[in-house]
Amino acid sequence: MSTAAFHISSLLEKMTSSDKDFRWGNRGSEARRAWVQSQSWKGEDLGSKSRFMATSDLMSELQKDSIQLDEDSERKVVKMLLRLLEDKNGEVQNLAVKCLGPLVGKVKEYQVETIVDALCANMRSDKEQLRDIAGIGLKTVLSELPPAATGSGLATNVCRKITGQLTSAIAQQEDVAVQLEALDILSDMLSRLGAPLGAFHASLLHCLLPQLSSPRLAVRKRAVGALGHLAAACSTDLFVELADHLLDRLPGPRAPASPAAIRTLIQCLGSVGRQAGHRLGAHLDRLVPLVEEFCNLDDDELRESCLQAFEAFLRKCPKEMGPHVPNVTSLCLQYLKHDPNYNYDSDEDEEQMETEDSEFSEQESEEEYSDDDDMSWKVRRAAAKCLAALIGSRADLLPDFHCTLAPALIRRFKEREENVKADVFGAYIVLLRQTRPPKGWLEAVEEPTQTGSNLNMLRGQVPLVIKALQRQLKDRSVRARQGCFSLLAELAGVLPGSLADHMPVLVAGIIFSLTDRSSSSTIRMDALAFLQGLLGTEPPEVFHPHLPTLLPPVIACVADPFYKIAAEALLVLQELVRALWPLDRPRVLDPEPYIGEMSAATLARLRATDLDQEVKERAISCMGHLMGHLGDRLGDDLKPSLLLLLDRLRNEITRLAAVKALTLVAVSPLRLDLQPILAEALPILASFLRKNQRALRLATLAALDALAQSQGLSLPPSAVRAVLAELPALVSENDMHVAQLAVDFLTTVTQAQPASLAEVSGPVLTELLRLLRSPLLPAGVLAATEGFLQALVGTRPPCMDYAELISLLTAPVYDQAVDGGPSLHKQVFHSLARCVAALAAACPQEAAGTANRLVSDARSPHSSTAVKVLAFLSLAEVGQVAGPGPQRELKAVLLDALGSPSEDVRAAASYALGRVGAGNLPDFLPFLLGQIEAEPRRQYLLLHSLREALGAAQPDSLKPYAEDIWALLFQRCEGAEEGTRGVVAECIGKLVLVNPPFLLPRFRKQLAAGRPHTRSTVITAVKFLISDQPHSIDPLLKSFIGEFMESLQDPDLNVRRATLAFFNSAVHNKPSLVRDLLDDILPLLYQETKIRRDLIREVEMGPFKHTVDDGLDVRKAAFECMYSLLESCLGQLDICEFLNRVEDGLKDHYDIRMLTFIMLARLATLCPAPVLQRVDRLIEPLRATCTAKVKAGSVKQEFEKQDELKRSAMRAVAALLTIPEVGKCPIMADFSSQIRSNPELAALFESIQKDSASAPSTDSMELS
Repeated sequence: MSTAAFHISSLLEKMTSSDKDFRWGNRGSEARRAWVQSQSWKGEDLGSKSRFMATSDLMSELQKDSIQLDEDSERKVVKMLLRLLEDKNGEVQNLAVKCLGPLVGKVKEYQVETIVDALCANMRSDKEQLRDIAGIGLKTVLSELPPAATGSGLATNVCRKITGQLTSAIAQQEDVAVQLEALDILSDMLSRLGAPLGAFHASLLHCLLPQLSSPRLAVRKRAVGALGHLAAACSTDLFVELADHLLDRLPGPRAPASPAAIRTLIQCLGSVGRQAGHRLGAHLDRLVPLVEEFCNLDDDELRESCLQAFEAFLRKCPKEMGPHVPNVTSLCLQYLKHDPNYNYDSDEDEEQMETEDSEFSEQESEEEYSDDDDMSWKVRRAAAKCLAALIGSRADLLPDFHCTLAPALIRRFKEREENVKADVFGAYIVLLRQTRPPKGWLEAVEEPTQTGSNLNMLRGQVPLVIKALQRQLKDRSVRARQGCFSLLAELAGVLPGSLADHMPVLVAGIIFSLTDRSSSSTIRMDALAFLQGLLGTEPPEVFHPHLPTLLPPVIACVADPFYKIAAEALLVLQELVRALWPLDRPRVLDPEPYIGEMSAATLARLRATDLDQEVKERAISCMGHLMGHLGDRLGDDLKPSLLLLLDRLRNEITRLAAVKALTLVAVSPLRLDLQPILAEALPILASFLRKNQRALRLATLAALDALAQSQGLSLPPSAVRAVLAELPALVSENDMHVAQLAVDFLTTVTQAQPASLAEVSGPVLTELLRLLRSPLLPAGVLAATEGFLQALVGTRPPCMDYAELISLLTAPVYDQAVDGGPSLHKQVFHSLARCVAALAAACPQEAAGTANRLVSDARSPHSSTAVKVLAFLSLAEVGQVAGPGPQRELKAVLLDALGSPSEDVRAAASYALGRVGAGNLPDFLPFLLGQIEAEPRRQYLLLHSLREALGAAQPDSLKPYAEDIWALLFQRCEGAEEGTRGVVAECIGKLVLVNPPFLLPRFRKQLAAGRPHTRSTVITAVKFLISDQPHSIDPLLKSFIGEFMESLQDPDLNVRRATLAFFNSAVHNKPSLVRDLLDDILPLLYQETKIRRDLIREVEMGPFKHTVDDGLDVRKAAFECMYSLLESCLGQLDICEFLNRVEDGLKDHYDIRMLTFIMLARLATLCPAPVLQRVDRLIEPLRATCTAKVKAGSVKQEFEKQDELKRSAMRAVAALLTIPEVGKCPIMADFSSQIRSNPELAALFESIQKDSASAPSTDSMELS
């Protein structure tokens, strides 16, 4: 027998023992024994104590994961616990029930069924206490059963076993207590395990429906809850039966009926709406008018239920509720102010008459008026919640909401009931969030957009909001003030600067909460957080008049003993310093009256050592800001502050915060004297560069660079050399960001103290040259490297000889054996060329010689391919070559290279021709245009050169040649090769940027008169005008976008595909260009997602027939646009119509299905309600994909494609299952069961769940 089994066996013996001596040795917990001894057992025998102790120890054993019970021990433990459930001592009974939870996972299935049978039998007992214990026991067992999704059949078997017994207990009317307990358990079971009980759903429905007519309110309420859970899991037929039953039972509003019966039916509809509202859409046209009528009956409880039902309908079926929105809005506005027992007009008079003798007057008023019977507040709360649901689900009606709902909500800020007021604030906050401009929104000055007009309407409401909240900000209720701060913070975030005119009111409210010691600390933290937000959104000048009154309470909070308040106050103080005394503008406010107080408070916190970690870090950061912004006014406090900062650098806990603070001080334009700490700080910082903490290394490098820039020659050379010794190890491709900061610091040191670099320049250069050979070199690291190399040759005297450095740089290429092509990665050649050009720019006197050597290397027949590629790329970067002789020679070399047998050499020469030409347009551009005309075979390479020239040259210098280039390019729009037309389009796009107002309107003529290839080239050219950064062409381009998008109706497939690619680029990079045109564009876009049979043809390939779909590329482009729209224009989409297209795509070609699976997963996260409504239709295509088999004998690629499809479909399934209600859907439950029963699908699903748990989900996908 194992030790655990032996221990449990002895415990079981003790449970049956009537031993009066209570000898437990060391087995029981001393604390537990002491507690037992202290209880008044009121004459119970000591055997009860013994059983309690034994059961308690059994509980401890069962909670251990390591415990394993043999069959005999299982049987004994189960038998004993079931006996203890009937123990005469209540404490023993309660503990025995708690043991059932951990026991369920430790015993075999048949033992769990034994427990359930016994508990069901006890539920029918005559003893009330035993019934209660049995009910608790069943709930405990059900809560511990493994969900069906894990593949365990235990839950299903147990539920099937008890369902019949529960339905019979519910159906029998004799004992209401048994009924209530059974309904409770059934409701709990349906909420967790509804789907596996499919076979019982019909009997459960027919058992529960009669309970809606029960004379007992408690029975009706529990039946309503159970029906709601059943509605989410039952089949469609049963759901229709339930809905029809409820609708048929609802009498007409004028027909005689029991108010209680009506209330129950409406509550049931609300429960069904909350749990399974997505299935009610088809019934709403019958249902909503009835509920609207019942709202008008004089019954507050019924009104609350009606409004709660509307809230559920709006959240779950926003599309179907569309026709009913005006009526529901009207009802909500009517009942939002439904307060028949209170006169709000007398509020001001009452406020004036308030006296100090509050205790007596409050007592008197409570006797005169009681709210106990007033239910109207529940109606107002339900109306506010319903409005919040309406605003949240119908963003398209925002202008109407601002006109009708916003004023009504603002008027109700005076609400007297706290719960209702919180929901009114909540509804207005939802309106603010819906009004927030989308990311990347640009306000159009000439033509105001819908977003702009919404913001203007909101701007007009600000004075009304402030007036309504003025009293609330000083309300006695903490919750009311918290609501005010939340609402105002949201308003400031949506309309930055809008609260500036109302600062006196806001500051008074903030000070009131900061100085309110009678309330909890939460309100002070909320007030501080709100103040910090205001400092970020409002202009700093508006705070100047209020600083004398605002600063003392903030300083008092800095000294608060509660660490959270102190930390928040230090953050506010830091933000005050940063906002009111910025470094980039002259000081407007004299800091002298405040600096002493702020410094003393921060220093007090900085000196204390027994503080919370967060307070320590905030104090260090705050002092860093104080020294950085106002260090010249700190006087005698500056040196102690620096020494404290040095001390915090030595502390492992505070060192990161101290390094960041030191950086703030070092970069300050005040140029503070840091000599007292430099000698000691630099070795400490050097040691940090060896630490494994990446954040510390990054912060340290930033601090060192700032110190080198600000202190320069005053840095101790020995300490600098100690730091430099650590740097070679950091210049590595293992961490490119660290490498970039290290190279930046090296550049700064080279310029400040070149002599210090002597010892490390060799090792550093070795690592740097190795880094340059990395194909993954980021642009930031390359730019830093260029700067460092320029610094090396730019000092006087130079740290390193120019020729030697060039030789070191190019050695990897020149030392290679002559072979057929470059063995280094292409990107490495570009990096080396950039560095050569940087060195030539730093030494102008050497540039001409370098260029001549490069030309010579490029021309030499003995040069390897790699040398020629590097030579041409370097020439491209070096640019113009001095003198007419070398110019002519360079042209000949470049033209000759365009005919090279090596593709790499041709590409490099083409690139060089364009870049060199950009530096000398009068000489090179006519030559280049002439070559394009004369050399049709080299046209592709020459057009690439022209593209580079157009991109690199100054726009003004190109204007004289614009007409010639325009004519030449449009002559080549009809070329047969798509690649050439693509380069032509890019050239046209770059050319338009030279003179947009003159050239862009010409596109109209080309689109109207041009042939198909010309039209598609023009549209592609427009795509190249769109960048992800703001550009001067944007307003002009926006005025033409509508005309360009009309090309979606072009008869030519290629033109439509080019238009979709252009639209996708606009949506992805600059959605503000197209957002206001979507109403016109989307129908055309959706049209392109349909399969066109007339574009599908059969091609005979020998004995086989192959199907070709000419419309596939256009459809794929359309679906890519749809995905991009999800990312940036979700608010402008009709999601139901969008989902219709996604549904079609789920049955389309492989490429399109892959896209729609990704879209479906994204939609499940972004807008779960509409997805939930049609989940039945979405599951079937997913099931078909997951269960599809590849034909035997298919090629390997077919198997790989099918595996990838399955994986993508399974990701969509996993995303759908994150919607809470989806798991209860019968079709999804069936599909989940199918996945679990199939080993291949189960393994795939498990791996996808692991992937999603281990990696953050990608919110965007690059498709353009």
